[in-house]
Amino acid sequence: MKKVPSTKRETAAGFLKQVAKEFGFNSNGFSIFLNRNKTGEIVSQSKSLSILKIKHGDMLYLYPSGSVGSSAEVQEDEIDLYLAKQDGKIYRNRDAQLCRHGALGRCVHCVPLEPFDEDYLNHLDPPVKQMSFHAYIHKLTGGADKGKFAALENISCQIKSGCEGHPPWPEGICTKCQPSAITLNRQRYRHVDNIMFENHTIADRFLDFWRKTGSQRMGYLYGRYTEHKDIPLGIRAEVAAIYEPPQSATQNSLELLEDPKAAAVEEIAAKLGLCKLGWIFTDLISEDTRIGTVRYSRNQDTYYLSTEECITAGYFQNLHSNPCRLSRDGHFGSKFVTVVATGGPDNQVHFESYQVSNQCMALVRDECLLPCRDAPELGYVKESSSEQYVPDVFFKDKDKFGNDVTFLARPLPVEYLILDITTTFPKDPQFTFSSTERFPIENRDILRETQDFHSLASYLSQCGTGDFLNTVSDFHLLLFLVTNEVMPLRDSIGLILDAVKTSNEELAQTWKKSEQWATIEQLCSTVGGQPAGSLDYGAVGGASAPASSSAMWSCLHCTFMNQPGTELCEMCSLPRG
Repeated sequence: MKKVPSTKRETAAGFLKQVAKEFGFNSNGFSIFLNRNKTGEIVSQSKSLSILKIKHGDMLYLYPSGSVGSSAEVQEDEIDLYLAKQDGKIYRNRDAQLCRHGALGRCVHCVPLEPFDEDYLNHLDPPVKQMSFHAYIHKLTGGADKGKFAALENISCQIKSGCEGHPPWPEGICTKCQPSAITLNRQRYRHVDNIMFENHTIADRFLDFWRKTGSQRMGYLYGRYTEHKDIPLGIRAEVAAIYEPPQSATQNSLELLEDPKAAAVEEIAAKLGLCKLGWIFTDLISEDTRIGTVRYSRNQDTYYLSTEECITAGYFQNLHSNPCRLSRDGHFGSKFVTVVATGGPDNQVHFESYQVSNQCMALVRDECLLPCRDAPELGYVKESSSEQYVPDVFFKDKDKFGNDVTFLARPLPVEYLILDITTTFPKDPQFTFSSTERFPIENRDILRETQDFHSLASYLSQCGTGDFLNTVSDFHLLLFLVTNEVMPLRDSIGLILDAVKTSNEELAQTWKKSEQWATIEQLCSTVGGQPAGSLDYGAVGGASAPASSSAMWSCLHCTFMNQPGTELCEMCSLPRG
């Protein structure tokens, strides 16, 4: 922020030249607006500043040409555009005992409340500790100034570049380039207020991996953002599917591997009208296998999220930042969520959801936060070194006498960085993918649940007399059709994706008659030893016929297609089994 001296009689053209000289821009390298939302642009003209109603002390907003923060380039999510148009008022009925006015009057007992009213949020059941992000924006932009001085600034822990008054760090630093110290506060708002799984089947299929192997599992949540009407201007993340990327897992650890299908998954999800909402992982330890109980390990006496999990969540949230026109960077915070499947107080599987705060995102992005080896509930802020300057980070807590004391974040309780989110399942299940049969989930070869044409032939035969749209309405099946190595349909899958997205049976029947699907049918009949005509879904029933000795067969271990008459796989040399 800079103060530019001027006079009432100075023309707008002269004022713009003075600003360009002050900031080091050329004559057309920037734009100046009266309002933060990029309205009321000051153009080069002969009118004086007094005629343009620019007074002493007014704050103007400068944006360089091509800036990422320009409103033309920042494309906000649909749910953000919708909620920005809502007033969010909490309307109340007339109180028969306290209101002394007529039906058209209003008083303090019935006047609409603002969406950020803390008393109202605290009296909800359950109480809401953080207001919604759009309620927070309403609070910033309300009042007499209409948000003229409101600012959504992303925190930076890095030294500002371009300071020429001294040698670079570690030889020199000054107050202009030095990042400010950070005092951790509990964030007063959250970007997502509720997470809802469309049905129990989505979660049960994800948990099946742990039930069968005892190893932990991780997946990405795909769905859509909708309005959460239980909280003023709230946002709900509705989960429609879980994609499980390649990973190496044990009972106590998870390691993500390189995923060659990542781009295809994003493309399919986008064409289905879905987006990546967050990630989910299990932390389950069986306590009594006879009655199916699990250990209750995450609570107020231990931790809710470990520091490593907070760092991972911060990394994902930085990758999926939230587009925002009110930030000069074009983004602010994130709607990416973290869901943990863990044991609850009743020793049953519970789903707990969280986000990390914007302060945590900044500490993770600038590589300032480290985990503690022996205390998962504690983090540690790095100390400055010759390679990196790290600003001081503080948090406030009460000492043994009840006094507020400021501590240096070495170590740091990660509970200061966590926002909890409610997780729900609807009373009436919803189904974006309506198939009643189960096509194998990707990357589960350890369970011998492989995605190949054997499993496709079996799946198609199990679908029985159901309509074709329901048959192909399975996220994992659609992914297999696009990514299989024998007959990938990436360039011709668009029509059936539109049919699933819009639940259009006619489009599905049109795609069923295509040459690509006829080829898929022929491959299934060859692998399964069935005539192609038997894959007519109006007539098929029961399980698929066993593979004949004269048909090609797929290896259960590596999925290689082998010639008929062989008992050992040509690729991995393992038995046909």
